[in-house]
Amino acid sequence: MSEELLINVSPVESRVAVLDNGVLSEIYIERHHKLGLVGNIYLGTVVRVLPGMQAAFVEIGQSRTAFLHVNDMQREPRVLPTTNKALDKANKDLADDQSDSDKSLSDTANSAQSNSDQTNGNQIPDISAVTLPVVSSKDSDNATVASKSLIQHRLHEGQRVLVQVTKDQLGSKGARLTTNVSLPSRYLVYLPSSDHIGISQRIDNEEERTRLKTELGSLMQTVNLQGGLIARTAAERVPVDKLEEDIYYLLQLWRTICARKQEMKQHQSSELIYQELSLPLRSIRDLVHAGTEKVIVDNAQIYEQVCRFAKEFVPFIEAHIVHYTAEPALFDVHRVEEDLRDALKRRVDLKSGGYLIIDQTEAMTTIDVNTGSYVGGRSLEDTVYKTNLEATHAIASQLRLRNLGGIIILDFIDMLEQEHKDDVLTSLREQLTQDYAKTNITQVSELGLVEMTRKRTRESLGQLLCEPCLTCQGRGFVKTAETVCFEIFREIMRCARTYNSPKKFTVVAHAAVIDLLLTSEADTVADLEYLLGRVITFEVENLYTQEQYDIVLD
Repeated sequence: MSEELLINVSPVESRVAVLDNGVLSEIYIERHHKLGLVGNIYLGTVVRVLPGMQAAFVEIGQSRTAFLHVNDMQREPRVLPTTNKALDKANKDLADDQSDSDKSLSDTANSAQSNSDQTNGNQIPDISAVTLPVVSSKDSDNATVASKSLIQHRLHEGQRVLVQVTKDQLGSKGARLTTNVSLPSRYLVYLPSSDHIGISQRIDNEEERTRLKTELGSLMQTVNLQGGLIARTAAERVPVDKLEEDIYYLLQLWRTICARKQEMKQHQSSELIYQELSLPLRSIRDLVHAGTEKVIVDNAQIYEQVCRFAKEFVPFIEAHIVHYTAEPALFDVHRVEEDLRDALKRRVDLKSGGYLIIDQTEAMTTIDVNTGSYVGGRSLEDTVYKTNLEATHAIASQLRLRNLGGIIILDFIDMLEQEHKDDVLTSLREQLTQDYAKTNITQVSELGLVEMTRKRTRESLGQLLCEPCLTCQGRGFVKTAETVCFEIFREIMRCARTYNSPKKFTVVAHAAVIDLLLTSEADTVADLEYLLGRVITFEVENLYTQEQYDIVLD
């Protein structure tokens, strides 16, 4: 599969499009006045601690305070048991907790890799993240030690704390934070608060995994690096000298962050300690791989920056970076603008004649599969089966392109044969292997529904480019003109009972409503005038929506 990166830069925004075999598969957009926060490190100030939620709100200088949960904080070390019996119990508990601690560490690393990599759960456990039991002769002593892990005993209002953003602001929710800082480079991710060495799950060769773990462990001892490392997918078959360069870079970066933290402690306000790379440079670091054939940039200044960055960190792609200078816009030539417009529509047409309907709500996203004009040729079951199979390709593509996350409900067309259900589920899983975001899929239910989740760290394409309709307030529909007419009749009756003095009623409304009152509902208006003994006149207001109206008493 050939892949190209298109980098479009204007004075107001930067956009990066990923093309697979000439087809748009992913789009990244960054507005220059509203840069993304994921990966940024702040020296924040705790403004509120909520024991009932085991969370705190932290001021980091944004429009909304950010959210920090106790599970996203570094775990404080416990006192190790000293007796043999207690030590045996601790070792047993440590083994039981190993998988949970590795999963927590993997999630932390993923947030700093722009959803590029995932870690292997079968790695050396993170000792600093594992809660070791405290051996005491009294139960009250254990309870006292355990209570120290509660957030109200670890944070207080006004406290300065070093935090990193793991999720951007989404809608009305503030950014999500962690105190487990992670610093990504081209091949590695540095975890200062851990002693874990992990390998990306996408590296499946066992010999290569063993080599990377061994060499990273040796390099950490050589440079006396305190903390943990995760080898990203790009580290596969990378020579040890390149890994060593990455380690020195990350070590120097962490020292700079620590020095700036000490300097900023003198200030009272929240401060930005470290800012992630701009979108064009970040895309070279995170998105370029061995299958990337070309990187096309349409801005001369950014082209120079990208070339310098690639020469230092991704040298193999430097010769494939092209400066686009032709007259037609870069995104127009590759049909990216057209694909972007289609990605904002509810309906996605399939080649066979079927289609998908995609609806995104606050709680979840639903995707409905329909046969449409596709009638098949053998039987109804075969038609449904082929439509569902084709839909799995389109669903996986749309999830990446629209960046849909959270809970997703897939409503496949009902299938009778279990073999067909299994094939559809297998096809969906295969298509999602190309997705950098972490996904989890359930089985097909009897109703043909599949529940799945997709990791969400930034706004979806629709949330980024659109806003709720001012006419319908995001509902997707408005009251009919007939419904508004009947509301007007009731309101006139209400006003007539309340006010005895008016001699005339003037109805001010949208043109479509007034037209209906003067045509189809003319008899009803005449009956109402006769009943009330008052004249009713009408006036069109073009600035009103179809649901808006006023009744003026004369």
